[in-house]
Amino acid sequence: MDFASKLELLLDVAKYGSFSKAADSRNIDRSVLSKQIKQLEDALGVRLLNRTTRSVSLTEVGEQMVSQAQKVTDLLEETKHMAETFHSEPQGNVRVSSSTMFGRMYLHKAAEIFVSRYPKAKIELVLNDHRVDMIGERFDLVFRIGPIRESSMIARRLAPNSVSLVASESFIEKYGLPETPEELVKLPSIIYSNGNILIDKLHISSGPNISEPHSYTMWGQYTVNETELIVEAAKSGLGYAQIGHFMLADDLKSQGLVQLLPEYELPTFGDIYAMYSHRNQPPLVKSFLDIVQEVIGTPPVWTKNFS
Repeated sequence: MDFASKLELLLDVAKYGSFSKAADSRNIDRSVLSKQIKQLEDALGVRLLNRTTRSVSLTEVGEQMVSQAQKVTDLLEETKHMAETFHSEPQGNVRVSSSTMFGRMYLHKAAEIFVSRYPKAKIELVLNDHRVDMIGERFDLVFRIGPIRESSMIARRLAPNSVSLVASESFIEKYGLPETPEELVKLPSIIYSNGNILIDKLHISSGPNISEPHSYTMWGQYTVNETELIVEAAKSGLGYAQIGHFMLADDLKSQGLVQLLPEYELPTFGDIYAMYSHRNQPPLVKSFLDIVQEVIGTPPVWTKNFS
């Protein structure tokens, strides 16, 4: 038995806490498994397990070895998955969750490319602005905008999400171009409210090119729970809006929008992440994530809209 196979047996013993249960899981004799672990210890020159008549436990060195062995087996499994994609056409299901606007603007396009590239694969895209239970609802990927609170999840940062203030040209004609936050907050704004999220505060630097923040309460006649309607409302002149840059598909001028207080700093709503439950993702999940990164671009495609 090769070294990698013996490491896998060590992982089984650590998982089950018993030679007998580990042997049963492999459908081999307990004596065979014990012999292989002993050979592994001899080859490494260290004792990996504490054995008694009733139990087995890892030594300190054994715990470190198990950690390393898990990395080795993960890498072997990943290599195996990669090889399988070369020998057969990828197939399977990918279940994805995302906020509504980001999903419509970027993930739908990624899904079109995905099904064209992998005809035997299926993808399910569920758009919802509320947080989902990734494990309980069996999602392979969840796309989030904002701080990541689930410490048990693995998060891959896809792109920054800068924030700017915008208003329509017709709004500027009616109210004039505000030169300070104090002037701005006296004007009508578009407020976002969805569940526990209420964005009716403007957090902005206290002066041009100054990082020290100040908070203002926004006043508005229009509150909406759809992020897409924030942009549409700004275009129609209902009020000024603070938006994430990813929310604009085209440049400001072509949409009749003007950036307000461009020399002032606004904190981000949070960067854009893809989240998954295990570092070793199936090839199809990795492929979709790569396609999403292609669609977004590096730097992201929306950067040019504010240049």
